[in-house]
Amino acid sequence: MVEPRSFHNRVQSVDTQLDNGTKVCLRRVSHSDRDLIEKGISEMSDESRYLRFFSGAKTMPPSVIERLASVDGVLHLAWGMVNMEDDSRPAMAVAHVFRETEDSDTGEFAIGVLDQYHGLGVARMVMTAMFLDSYCEGLRNLRIEVLHSNKKASGLMRAVGATQCALEGFVGQYNLVIADAISALQKMESPKAIPDIVAAFAAD
Repeated sequence: MVEPRSFHNRVQSVDTQLDNGTKVCLRRVSHSDRDLIEKGISEMSDESRYLRFFSGAKTMPPSVIERLASVDGVLHLAWGMVNMEDDSRPAMAVAHVFRETEDSDTGEFAIGVLDQYHGLGVARMVMTAMFLDSYCEGLRNLRIEVLHSNKKASGLMRAVGATQCALEGFVGQYNLVIADAISALQKMESPKAIPDIVAAFAAD
């Protein structure tokens, strides 16, 4: 179980690697990443874009891109991963948590991983940073919406302790206790970078 004050969120980035040796950087998302976010969405396959945004549109409206890029560290938290072995530092994945008020302990969570990085543990690594940062910001619970047909995402949510609380049409709604999710991720043997990510957030 995660203990209060056992972590801090002064971390800006974490340099690590995937289990296959690819060097990556986990870092906070800022508004300057707007173009990178838009490019990443455009590079998703139609299926992945539909599973992430529940929309078949090949591009997202400017208002959606702006919302995803408008990270303030309080009402909107976001962490991404970039490939450090490519000189252009392309986006690999990004996760977001939104909450309605500064003192709310519950937020909405979403994550997207570009197709070529599926199956490499990227989602679990980004989730580890995202959940630790959220916990440090006073969040304790997350709500997550997953398309019923997205079996991989549903399985991942269950693996970190999320429980399905409703099914509305084709969308499953899950509740997640952040402390339980962090504990579940720490117990996973893969990806091997998780202990390094947790250590980066560990309180002095």
